[in-house]
This record gives sequence, structure tokens and C-alpha cells, in this order.
Amino acid sequence: MKIVALSILSTAVVVLAVPVPEPTPSGIWTSPYDGLVFTEAHKLDIDHFVPLKNAWMSGASEWTDEQREAFANDLTHPQLWAVSAHANRQKGDKGPDRWKPPLTSFYCTYAESWVDVKGYYNLTVSDSEKDALGSMLDDC
Repeated sequence: MKIVALSILSTAVVVLAVPVPEPTPSGIWTSPYDGLVFTEAHKLDIDHFVPLKNAWMSGASEWTDEQREAFANDLTHPQLWAVSAHANRQKGDKGPDRWKPPLTSFYCTYAESWVDVKGYYNLTVSDSEKDALGSMLDDC
């Protein structure tokens, strides 16, 4: 799954080198959270934009296994992002009320994407998330 996600999220053609036991993609990726640019896939994390724990607490606990799997592997909505490992570790399972991207120019996209994913999957938004998103959108 990571290779598919990296192929979709790359800003250049992804080339697979085929060492044993699995292929290693190379391309160009910009981490939207902090603006760092990568050409080596192993230095990236694939982040669940709305963390799985947050989704669980926001309504995913009522989903079927198939719905949870679809959410966790969704490449069509802004749910999976190729990001720097450092930024992903900082974010962890936090929502916008407890973590914001270091790159403030990404705030608008971050807030809009959070609303998009939560809305598409009919997940609840807490009051503290709503307040944090509102302040991020004020600068758009």
C-alpha cells in the first residue's frame, strides 16, 4: 500500500528499483506539513490525516471492518499524505486542537482537508477542533 500511495503522491515519475525482498520507489515528494523535499521514499511516512484514533472516537467505532479498512487506505480523499517522519511523529494521533503544521502556509489546506475528510466520512468534529479549524481558516 505504501508504494501505491507514494506513487500517487509524488510530484515526479516514480521509478521502482527492484532489490530483494521488495521494490524501493524513488521520486520527488514535498512534505506539506513542513515543506521538506525528499527523493528517497524510506525517509517519508504515510500519515493518516485524520488519525485512526481520532476517527474511532468520532464515529468510526460504529463502522464495519470494511468501512474502517476503506477509511484507513483511502487514496481518493485527502486522508493519506506523504510527510516527513519528524512531522508525523510530532503530530501522532493529535487533531488540529492539539497540533498544527509547522508550515503556516499549509493551514488553509490543512483545515479544509480536515473538514473534507470528517464530512465525507460523517465523523463528528469536537468543539475544540472546530475552534482550532476556525482560527486556521481566518487567515485564508
